[in-house]
Amino acid sequence: MTEFDLIESIRTRCASTRTDVLLGIGDDAALLAVPPGQALAVSTDTLVAGVHFFSDAAPFDIGWKSLAVNLSDLAATGAVPAWATLALTLSSGDDAWVSAFADGFAALARQFDLALVGGDTTQGPLSITVTVHGFVPASLALRRDAAQVGDAVFVTGTLGDAAAGLGLLRGDLCAAPETDTPNAHRAALIERLHRPTPRVAQGLLLRARARACIDVSDGLVADLGHICKASGVGAEIDLIRLPTSPALRDFVGDEARAALQLGGGDDYELCFTVPEQQVPALIDALARSGGAVTRIGRIVAGAGVRVCDAGGNDVARGRAGWEHFAA
Repeated sequence: MTEFDLIESIRTRCASTRTDVLLGIGDDAALLAVPPGQALAVSTDTLVAGVHFFSDAAPFDIGWKSLAVNLSDLAATGAVPAWATLALTLSSGDDAWVSAFADGFAALARQFDLALVGGDTTQGPLSITVTVHGFVPASLALRRDAAQVGDAVFVTGTLGDAAAGLGLLRGDLCAAPETDTPNAHRAALIERLHRPTPRVAQGLLLRARARACIDVSDGLVADLGHICKASGVGAEIDLIRLPTSPALRDFVGDEARAALQLGGGDDYELCFTVPEQQVPALIDALARSGGAVTRIGRIVAGAGVRVCDAGGNDVARGRAGWEHFAA
């Protein structure tokens, strides 16, 4: 494929009819109309082969995930997705690879009526940079710096699945001896790694209910730690309350499971704090939406994140989460 063939293939597969896109792919810059009374939420993520995904991963999955990780950031802000730009670096213009990648990107974009409005293509080692834009009333936007002592700490979905999937693909995680359905569990965990579900609907329900919010991309302890640092508070997590999928519970032993749930990344669930008086209404709203949510701890005076066992004792843990450039 030539560069312009590549662009046309992506444009065709990611076509959108949003009326707020005044000028999209094909010009020097996109022209976009922000609705009155809305703040523009913007987030950028870069995925690099060998760091964020395996080079031989299915291109459909790479396309899906490259958008999903960005939509998760919008969800953590309580924003409605609108537009995206894509910068794609490829070693060669492989028609089949580009088509499958664009199909994966577009499959997720259609779920949220998101328009791809521009970007760039270049030749080099495989990497993908996506920037997403969304809308949120400024007064309702979720932030990291608003947690208060006494807030309850919640997470959506389940934790540790994607990290387990990564361990399986790397070959450094094996099934527990008592596992009954290892093949089904293995597939479910790897699916969570390759095709995360951005919790956009839950993020919208958190508006005016939650105080602080973040998506769990680098690990629960690390990401909740960001809320604590920004808000000037501490947090306590009850290990026994961490939500666990059947696949992770049956596939991985207790000790390994705790490490995956506390320090593993790539789940893209939301971790958020809620004032105690808002808890019943929040649980009811999320339950009616079909979104699973679990109370896992509390915000306390102090700093950092403490993990407690059933008796209230500190739990020894390893690395808090993923960090680029860490020694």
